[in-house]
Amino acid sequence: MSKLWGGRFTKKTDQLVEEYTASITFDKELAEEDIEGSLAHVTMLGKCGILPADDVEKIKDGLLAVQGMIRRGELEYTIQNEDIHMNIEKTLIDLIGPVGGKLHTGRSRNDQVATDMHLYLRKRVVEFVGLLIKLQEALLEKAKDNLDTIIPGYTHLQRAQPILFAHHMMAYVSMFQRDLERLQDSYKRVDMLPLGAGALAGTTFPIDRHFVAEQLGFGRVYENSLDAVSDRDFILEFLSNASMIMMHLSRFSEEMVLWSSTEFAFIELDDAFCTGSSIMPQKKNPDVAELVRGKTGRVYGNLFGLMTVLKSLPLAYNKDMQEDKEGMFDTVRTLQGALQLFAPMVATMKVNSDRMRQAVNQDFSNATDIADYLVNKGLPFRQAHEVIGKTVLYCIQNKKYLLDMSIEEFKTFSSLFESDIYQVLQPEQVVNARNVYGGTASNQVTEAIARAEQVLAQSNEWLQVYLEKSK
Repeated sequence: MSKLWGGRFTKKTDQLVEEYTASITFDKELAEEDIEGSLAHVTMLGKCGILPADDVEKIKDGLLAVQGMIRRGELEYTIQNEDIHMNIEKTLIDLIGPVGGKLHTGRSRNDQVATDMHLYLRKRVVEFVGLLIKLQEALLEKAKDNLDTIIPGYTHLQRAQPILFAHHMMAYVSMFQRDLERLQDSYKRVDMLPLGAGALAGTTFPIDRHFVAEQLGFGRVYENSLDAVSDRDFILEFLSNASMIMMHLSRFSEEMVLWSSTEFAFIELDDAFCTGSSIMPQKKNPDVAELVRGKTGRVYGNLFGLMTVLKSLPLAYNKDMQEDKEGMFDTVRTLQGALQLFAPMVATMKVNSDRMRQAVNQDFSNATDIADYLVNKGLPFRQAHEVIGKTVLYCIQNKKYLLDMSIEEFKTFSSLFESDIYQVLQPEQVVNARNVYGGTASNQVTEAIARAEQVLAQSNEWLQVYLEKSK
């Protein structure tokens, strides 16, 4: 089988070289995008008079026939044809004859593959915005269902101050909103057309790059041909955004693992998202959360891997850049799986509000409020801090909590204590005392939910616009 580029060569490619350099085993994932880009390219060649209309129609019909073979799983990919571009072109020539060889007029595999990846990632960015919206919706519903549920808030994994469970859920809504906005912002750098840059310097044919961009729905065309074929920033940005999403999912996963343990027992994950033990019949393991936590590392690795590949490359295209795809595809699959599972896992999660309340009643997370109480009575904060530190130590030594102390015991630490201290120490009072914008007070969390729902509506509007554009 002769190579489509073989005119310069007098020997066959070594079989090991073919196997080592071929990318078809993974870049066949770009098959639909390659057909899409080729149809736009050949249409432009006809419009600009570079190819006659009859040839254009034959090539378009041939490409649609190849597309049908791909969708039916009938196209046989070979490493002899190296990559998705050559496999499709060779199949096209086999179907329609030598006229199929005219498809590559005015382009290179360098600008072709870059175009395919822009088309591919453009769809994925929109897809992930949609998946993040579903996750936020699940979190918002869980927050609305738990506006009266109080949970210990932690710093250093030590009980710190009581907060609303809804407030905790809204923290993740905010995290994933930043992730969503980063994806939306990155879209404009994915939404750029490299095709027409040729191998690196453009082409001698009178092509119309803006016409191709219009056909493919791209908002912009690369200004510089060298940059067009060598730019992989848009992939790095996607991998970076994906890494942050996975980091946020991993943090939430860690809390789910902790909260579902017997020691915490704050939540119970639905059976559909857990697995059992092969030897211990009592076990219910939070495997989905654990795997999301574990798979975060491979997404980080894909980001750092590509950054390392690109760090020393001279302009323009280098074969090293073939390494841009496997990590990208792996990240897409990993993130898809995580986000598709996370929203229903959150939605079906049972919240043990009684256990959370018990935990709040059996700690010293209301201690800060006693300090504030004394400050409001005129005691400098540092003195109040010392007083409460000694009070907590007394409780620990006497195996009691602050609400268990008598007023006489309180007064041994400060004469400023009055009977109203018991109201100050109630968990609901402690929570609602944080009545500042962004705080955990019930009315503040209710308002935060309302604001988040408005933002979510705007995100859904963006999604519908760009879903329509990506069709």
